Amino acid sequence: MTTEPLPAIALGSDHAGFPLKAVLARALAEAGHPVIDLGTHAPERVDYPDYAHAVARAVEAGQARFGVLVCGSGVGVSIAANRHGGIRCVLASEPLTATLSRAHNDANVLALGARLTGEDMALAILRAFLAGHYEGGRHDQRLAKLTPTQGNPA
Repeated sequence: MTTEPLPAIALGSDHAGFPLKAVLARALAEAGHPVIDLGTHAPERVDYPDYAHAVARAVEAGQARFGVLVCGSGVGVSIAANRHGGIRCVLASEPLTATLSRAHNDANVLALGARLTGEDMALAILRAFLAGHYEGGRHDQRLAKLTPTQGNPA
């Protein structure tokens, strides 16, 4: 019996998200996921868009199947990541949002707010996100409208 390897996960955070990113990285590695830590690697002040763009590029390029971003609120990194055409980043504060974002929106990047989400909740959200599966079907038409193409305003 062969099992498929777990997908690679790209991680990124700013200074506010740095401690929580370390917790998530450790949990992912312990679960057997290849982890691509794109920074920051220290608690000194940095600009969150730099890390959000790096994670988004890694997911778009296929280096990682999913991305996880952490900043103080999760809002800044989610806005930055969603500027990339191939990214569907969800800001989740509880597991159900993470589950539904995978099922209905085929989300490929998860954003978390380190100042708003405790470690246990963040781990539960991450597990729900990674366990989710896109349902397709009725969601395909809606998802197509999110993809920048000729005729779509995105």
